[in-house]
Amino acid sequence: MNFHVLTLFPEMIEAAFSTSITGRAMEAGLLSLHAVNIRDYAEEKRKGRVDDYSYGGGAGMIMQAEPVYRAYCAVADAITDRTHPRVLFMTPQGRTFDQAFASELAKEKDLIFLCGHYEGIDQRVLDEIVTDEVSIGDYVLTGGELPALVMMDTIARLVPGVLSNEDSAQTESFMGDGLLEYPQYSRPEEWHGKSVPPILLSGNHGAVDRWRREQSLLRTAVKRPDLCREAVLNKKDRKFIRENGLEELYRGARNLD
Repeated sequence: MNFHVLTLFPEMIEAAFSTSITGRAMEAGLLSLHAVNIRDYAEEKRKGRVDDYSYGGGAGMIMQAEPVYRAYCAVADAITDRTHPRVLFMTPQGRTFDQAFASELAKEKDLIFLCGHYEGIDQRVLDEIVTDEVSIGDYVLTGGELPALVMMDTIARLVPGVLSNEDSAQTESFMGDGLLEYPQYSRPEEWHGKSVPPILLSGNHGAVDRWRREQSLLRTAVKRPDLCREAVLNKKDRKFIRENGLEELYRGARNLD
């Protein structure tokens, strides 16, 4: 997976993405990062300046179309196997990013992230190059770098080989069945008067798996009831839901078997 980021602050992207799991994946050749400084593509007479006043007035400055377009072309021209790569523009007006969207994007070989700053980017270049407008939530940030990093981290985890345990990505919240992940415990068996649930110490893997599934059902009902009706359930799930009075919350959920 190749990540290309068009930004005014490449060092911000490089510093964050080159650490921990993503950093190790880059060293292993599973991921690559190309952070492109849009200022490098400013008109020579403007000496690295890429913003200007907004037509029609208003507060703040607008990133100009031409430097953004030049930066995009430099990246797109180097991607030889696709004439128009997927370009993701970080904006609160876009499609909300979620795990399903991350799974979709993880199938791409190259992704270009466009990070805005100031009061925005000239609409004309957005119309020209952007394929997807994406939001990570209903709030406004200073720039697009943090949303891009959030998305890149989420997508990277789905690339084969990035996680040392391939099962990790499949058992986390929002994966596949739409349920939240079950609670996790580690040593010691007792901490601050709180004990690890006995079932986890039993050695009965089938019972442990069932307990974890039931905890996911309960946790989703309590913490994110809005997700219940989109869950994918099996017969044992539905029996547990009936026994615990959760039928109304899970009404409309899909059947696995």
